[in-house]
Amino acid sequence: MTFNLTILGSGSATPVPDRHTTAQMLSIEGDYFLIDCGEGTQYRLIENHLRPGRLKYIFISHLHGDHYFGLVPLLSSLNLAGRTDDLWLFGPRGLWEIITVQFRYSDTKLNYAIHFQETDPHQPAQILDHPNVTVETIPLQHRIDCTGFLFREKNRKRKLIADKLPADLPVTFYRQLKDGQDILDDMGQVLYSAEEYTLPAPQPRVYAFCSDTRYNEAMFDQIRGVDLLYHEASFLDDMESLSEKYFHSTARQAALTARQVAAGRLMIGHFSSRYKVTDEFLVQARSVFPETYLAIEGQTTEV
Repeated sequence: MTFNLTILGSGSATPVPDRHTTAQMLSIEGDYFLIDCGEGTQYRLIENHLRPGRLKYIFISHLHGDHYFGLVPLLSSLNLAGRTDDLWLFGPRGLWEIITVQFRYSDTKLNYAIHFQETDPHQPAQILDHPNVTVETIPLQHRIDCTGFLFREKNRKRKLIADKLPADLPVTFYRQLKDGQDILDDMGQVLYSAEEYTLPAPQPRVYAFCSDTRYNEAMFDQIRGVDLLYHEASFLDDMESLSEKYFHSTARQAALTARQVAAGRLMIGHFSSRYKVTDEFLVQARSVFPETYLAIEGQTTEV
């Protein structure tokens, strides 16, 4: 099953020429899950050949502008493009009021339904039960209410060993074998063993998106063992005091989080515009957690 992450924006609040504000796209078996929607996100989608019309789910972490100022333009463009399919939106208290006020004063009437669910910034909760994944909120520690999101793949089926399957095996038996069920004859004897004709199902994958937050041990248990952790890293060590003041993290703190929770890989982003290059972010983070990578705009990573 495809489970891919595309980085659309890796910068923080103040724009710089080569970095855009936060936005990411998860593509899971053909469904699009947009995480945050900074200014100009719809342009990033087009540039990365991601069709906005395929969007079904949008998740907004908090109401600082660099994480949602692109949302109303995107929703409006979807309407102008003739969208009629429902869309699901998850975000903090106040977001729905912001959207409806703007549409009211622009006399915008949507031709599609938006199902809005308010997130609780204080308690983890499952907010979506999708056929392929579940999505939970992760309470973060920022200057205003802020939540991360945990995408947990559901158990997958066993994989058929095609070379071993008898040519005359009825196709209807394939599903049983993939479900781990043996094929029995009329006497209850095993004809085809799931153990023999299939491989174990791959381990479910987990992606954690930890938007703006300071170093936060309270979330460690929830994100322990994730395959890929995105953690903001706004500052380097030279500005750790500023990072603490504004409830952000340094690259080293993001790496310490990844090490403490035994993440498979760490991706860092939300780089402050104070830094013109990001090489040192990788150096400082990898000194603590070697499997660290930069959030590179336009790059797609398999979870």
